[in-house]
Order: sequence, then C-alpha cells, then structure tokens
Amino acid sequence: MHSLESTPEEDPAAGAAPDPHAQDADDAVQEPEASAAEEDDGEDDPDPALAERELPDRSEIMAALERAFADDAVLPGVLERYAEHALLVLEGTRRLNLTAIFDPDEIAVKHYLDSWRATRQLPLMGRSVVDLGSGAGYPGMPTALCEPNCSVTLVETRRKKADFLQETIDTMGVKNARAEWARGEDYLARNKADIVFIRALSSVRENIRLLRKVRHSFKELVMFKGPSWSREMRAAEREAERLGFYLETVFEHDLPGDMGHRAILVYRSPGAR
Repeated sequence: MHSLESTPEEDPAAGAAPDPHAQDADDAVQEPEASAAEEDDGEDDPDPALAERELPDRSEIMAALERAFADDAVLPGVLERYAEHALLVLEGTRRLNLTAIFDPDEIAVKHYLDSWRATRQLPLMGRSVVDLGSGAGYPGMPTALCEPNCSVTLVETRRKKADFLQETIDTMGVKNARAEWARGEDYLARNKADIVFIRALSSVRENIRLLRKVRHSFKELVMFKGPSWSREMRAAEREAERLGFYLETVFEHDLPGDMGHRAILVYRSPGAR
C-alpha cells in the first residue's frame, strides 16, 4: 500500500502527482474492483537479500528510540512497547515485504517519532481511528500503543499483511486495536469513524477523491506528508472544496538528525457536520 519515493516506509511526502487533465466528474475516477480487497500475488514476498539481512537487537532499538525522543516527553513504558513492535516488524520482513528501513535510528524517527507526534496534536481520547493502508502498522500501531483510550482499526488491502497486523496485535495483547482485510473505501462504506489516517498512499487530491463516496462516514481526514505538502494542498483545493473537505490545520515539524521535514494535514470532512 505504501507507495513512497525511495523505500516502502521511508517518506510520507510521496504519492501520485496530481493529474492536471483529470475531470472533476465522479465518473472520471476509476472505480474499484469488485472484490473487497486484493488477493495475494507474490507482491508481498520479501526481497531475498533483505530477508537474510542481520537485524538490530532490542537494546539497539531501545537506544535509538531514547535518542529520537530525547526532546519529546513520552509516558513511561511507551518506548518499550515501540521497541517490541519494531522487533516484530523486522522479524516479519523474513516472510513479508514490510519495510526497507533497518537502521535503528531511522526506525525510531521515521516510524515511531513521526507517528507519535501526530498524537500530540489530535484529540484522541474516546475516539475511533481508521488507519487506511496500514502496511506494517504505521501510524496506527504507534497510535494505539500510546493512546489506550482510543480505538484503532488497521485496514489493509493485502491479505498477508492484514494477517500479519492481526498476529502482531494478538502477540502484543493490544486491546484497543484490530486489523481488517479490506479496501479502505469499502470498509468505510460499512463503518463510521472519527478520524481517518492516510500515510503516503497518494497525493492529497487523489486521497480526497478516493474517499469521495464515503466522506460522510468520518469526521476528520489526517494525512502525513513531507516537504511537498503545500504544493499538493494547493493542487487539491478545488477538489476539496467541491467535495466538502475543509483544511482545518497543518502541523509542521522537523525530524531529528536531518531526516526530513514533515507536515500533518487535518481536513474536516462533510461527516463532521
């Protein structure tokens, strides 16, 4: 699901560039396939070279997380849970194409700090979150692990990845998270949510168009973006206005170690009214 500029989980800024020739009519958008989710076709198989790569151990992951969160106040126990999840994801790369990031500092910053900072800006207590195209579980799992009073559903179109997500949830005993094998728009056609997370699925405009038919099923659309966020936002203005999405706020932050500039775009959807 995570289609990024360089590696499968590396940069939330990426996505399909807006098509200047696309029509505004709903019937101009390619309709989903009839099946609720994608069948396995070998795309999830790991790169043999990555599958044999030596993995960092728990102490290395913990040290990297402590460095990454040095300037951010995090509750006791959260980093330990993040380290546990990171190790399960890395071990999962032996059998699935989950991530190409193996450096402990990059894991800590790009997967966990980036996800966690969004939770500091959003009211999540008692709310339901849907993470569309969760992949290896980002940002849904870091959210569930640090916010036990919200419920998180990880929606993934790839069956093997959806199974991995549920196995991880069960192994860690995360009571406020669950995985669903489905396409995001199909899931939201049957279920309502307070917040929808999208991390690196596509451009702002295409994400909005993807959810056009289910825009009354949720209240806020939160997109994780990189340095190109303002260009994408401007390209999406007409489409967002037409479909009733209102840009409520943008949270910008820099990742430590010169690992990039990030933005969290929060759109109020028609379902909020």
